[in-house]
Amino acid sequence: MEYIISFVVGGLICVVCQILMEKTKMMPGRIMVLLVCLGAVLGFFGLYEPFADFAGTGATVPLLGFGHVLWKGVKSAIDQYGVIGLFKGGPTAGAVGISAAIIFGYIASWIFKPHMKKK
Repeated sequence: MEYIISFVVGGLICVVCQILMEKTKMMPGRIMVLLVCLGAVLGFFGLYEPFADFAGTGATVPLLGFGHVLWKGVKSAIDQYGVIGLFKGGPTAGAVGISAAIIFGYIASWIFKPHMKKK
């Protein structure tokens, strides 16, 4: 049942994003930023943890989860280092995901040979 809930929640997040792209003039980059910020805001208000416990990877894998990881990193770094934690916590907590995205994106560029679209 966990897999079904995770699939449905992740799918609903994708559906909402697709509706935003189709019905508004929001570009995909702005929607991605909105999801990251929403994950951080939900974490701030303590709503993300219960949502992630219910939805599993359907909530933690999309960009909402990345925003929450950044928020948790900033929160713990502020507790440990003070104000400098605002700048240190997010990149430290998200380092693994950011590094993986860069490395796998680079490998994918070798395999698929991307190029600019011609107008």
